[in-house]
Amino acid sequence: MTSTLTSPSVDRGPALPEDGAPRRRTRVFTLPEVRWAAAATVLFLLALPLQLAGAPAWVWGSLYALSYATGGWEPGWEGLKALKDKTLDVDLLMIVAALGAASIGQVMDGALLIVIFATSGALEALATARTADSVRGLLDLAPATATRLDAEGGEVSVPVEKLAVGDTILVRPGERVGADGRVLDGASDVDQATITGEPLPVTKEPGDEVFAGTLNGTGALRVRVERDASDSVIARIVRMVEEASETKAPTQLFIEKVEQRYSLGMVAATLAVFLVPLALGAALTGSLLRAMTFMIVASPCAVVLATMPPLLSAIANAGRHGVLVKSAVVMERLGQVDAVALDKTGTLTEGTPRVTDIRPLSGSGRESELLALAAAAEHPSEHPLARAIVDAARERDLVLTVAENFDSTPGVGVTATVDGRVIAVGAPARLLQGEPDATAARALVLAGELEDGGRTAVLVEADGVPVGVLGIADRLRPDAAATVASLTALTGTAPVLLTGDNRRAAARLAAEVGIDDARAGLLPQHKVSAIKELEGAGRKVLIVGDGVNDAPALAAAHTGVAMGRAGSDLALETADAVIVRDELATVPAVIALSRRARKLVVQNLVIAGVFITGLVIWDLAGTLPLPLGVLGHEGSTVIVGLNGLRLLRDAAWKRAASEGTR
Repeated sequence: MTSTLTSPSVDRGPALPEDGAPRRRTRVFTLPEVRWAAAATVLFLLALPLQLAGAPAWVWGSLYALSYATGGWEPGWEGLKALKDKTLDVDLLMIVAALGAASIGQVMDGALLIVIFATSGALEALATARTADSVRGLLDLAPATATRLDAEGGEVSVPVEKLAVGDTILVRPGERVGADGRVLDGASDVDQATITGEPLPVTKEPGDEVFAGTLNGTGALRVRVERDASDSVIARIVRMVEEASETKAPTQLFIEKVEQRYSLGMVAATLAVFLVPLALGAALTGSLLRAMTFMIVASPCAVVLATMPPLLSAIANAGRHGVLVKSAVVMERLGQVDAVALDKTGTLTEGTPRVTDIRPLSGSGRESELLALAAAAEHPSEHPLARAIVDAARERDLVLTVAENFDSTPGVGVTATVDGRVIAVGAPARLLQGEPDATAARALVLAGELEDGGRTAVLVEADGVPVGVLGIADRLRPDAAATVASLTALTGTAPVLLTGDNRRAAARLAAEVGIDDARAGLLPQHKVSAIKELEGAGRKVLIVGDGVNDAPALAAAHTGVAMGRAGSDLALETADAVIVRDELATVPAVIALSRRARKLVVQNLVIAGVFITGLVIWDLAGTLPLPLGVLGHEGSTVIVGLNGLRLLRDAAWKRAASEGTR
C-alpha cells in the first residue's frame, strides 16, 4: 500500500489564533483514511459477536457488507482508475482477495482483511500527516500579525502577509519577529534556535539581520522588512520540502517499475496456485482460499513503502536543522558522495574582510593609536576595507575623532584631517612613490610580509610619514578546519579547494584547514572543468559554494550545496541543497544522515523480502490461515513505514552530526 507525503502549500493558510499559539498537529479523525478505517472496524466488531452468538445471517452479514464498503471503496476506486490507465495497483489486488474470500463463504476473513488493510492505510496516512506537520510547524513560528510603523511613527497591527518590502515594523520585548528584515534601531538578544539551531540568544543591533519567527528578548527593535512573507526563510524551508515530497528517488522509481511486472507475475502465479491444484482434483473452496491467501502475502506493499519514508524523514529532519535538501533524489545522492570540492570566499571564510594585523612603525604598544587614526580617516568611506578598519576600532571601543577634509581616490586610498594631522590610508605601493627612505622602506617590508601571508596590506601615513601598516583578510570560519577533517574521514579523501582568489591567499587558507589540493585563480568555467575532471575519474563530487561564479559548478556536480546567508540568488536556485545558517559543520552531518537513510532503505527491503518469502513458503508448503497472512502482510508494511520515520527524531540528526565529526 502506498501513500504520498502531502506537504503544506507555501500559502500560509488560515491565520493563527489571536494569542499567536501555533496550530495543533493534525487531528486523527480529520483524515478520511482514519474515518473510513474506524467505521469499518466498528462495523466488524459489531458483526463478529453477532455471528458467533448465532444471530440471523442477514443481520451480521449486512454489517460485514457495510464493513467491506466503508473500508474498501476508496482503495478499490483508486485501483480501478489505475487499471483504466493500464496499471495494476496493489490496493486493487487486496480488494479482489477480500471479495474472493467472501465468495467462498469466508465472509469474516475477508472483512478482517479489509479492516486490517484499512487500518494499515490509516496508520500510514497519520504518519505521513505527522511528517507534514513537522514541516508546516515552521510556518507556525511566525506570528499572525505584526506592528507596522507609518511615516509619522504611528502604529498599526497588520497581518504579516500584508507586509511589503521596505515597511518598518516594531518588535516589542517577548514578541516573535514578524518578517525577515534588518534592524534599524534598538538592541536585543534574539533566540534564533528555531531557525538557525543556535543554542544561545544572539545580540541584534542596527544593521543585523533578523528572521521571521525568532523570539525577541528584553529590548525593542525597529526592523525594515527585506522579504515578503512568501519568500521568508521559513517559507523557503516549507517550499523546498514540498518540492522534495513531489520527487522520487531513483530507487523508488526502480521499485515502482518492478512493482508493475511483479504484480502481473503475481496475478499469473495466483491463477496457477488456484488452477493447478484444482486440475489435480483439489477442492474448489480450498484451492480458492489458498490462492487468495497467496495473493495477499505476495503483494509488494512493504517493498513499495521501503524507500520514500526514510528519505522524506531525513529531508524534514535536515530542514529543521537548517539544511534545505530540495528533493528525495538529492538526499539519496548525498549519501553517495565520495569527493568534496569547496569554494573559498564566503564558504570556508566568512566573506567579510577583517583586520588581522596592526603593525605600528614607532614601536610596540601603539596599536590602538594607529587603528584609531586609520578608522577616523576611513569612517566616511563605504569601501569594504574601510568598513573592516572601522569595525576593528569599534570592537576595541576606540573613540574616533570626527575627520575633516575627507577625500577618496579610487585605487589609492583616502585622506582626511584628524586632530590637525593629515592622515592617508591606502595601498603602500601607491602612497609610497619615489625612492623610499628608511621608514618607508621598513613599511614596505612589513607590507610584503603581510601580503606573503595572504593578507591585504594597508599603509597609514601621518603628515606624509608612514606610521604603520594594517593587515586585512577574510576571516576563516570557526568550524572550517573541523569540517574539512570530517569530510576527509567520511569520503576517504581530503576536499579540493576551488577559488578565483590569488594563489598566495589560497595556499595560506588551504594550509590552515588541512587541504592539500588548492586550485586558485579559477574562472567559473575552470571550476566546471575541475568538477568534470574529478567525476571523469569515477568520483561522485559534492561542491559547496555561494556566489554567482559557483553556480555553473553547482549545476555540473553530482550534488551542489549553497551557503544560504551569503549565497547569491543564482547559486541558491542552482544548488541541490542550501545551508541556511552557513554552518559548514552541517555538511558532513547531512551526508551522514543521508547514508543512514540509505541503510534504512536496505533494512526495509530486507524486512519486506523476509516477510513475503516466509509467508509465501508457508502458504505453498503448508496451510497459512488467511487472518495470519493478512496480519503478516500488513504488519510488515507498517513496520517498514515506521522504521523509515525514525529519521524524523532529533536523535537521528545528533547521531549524524557525531558521525560527521569523527
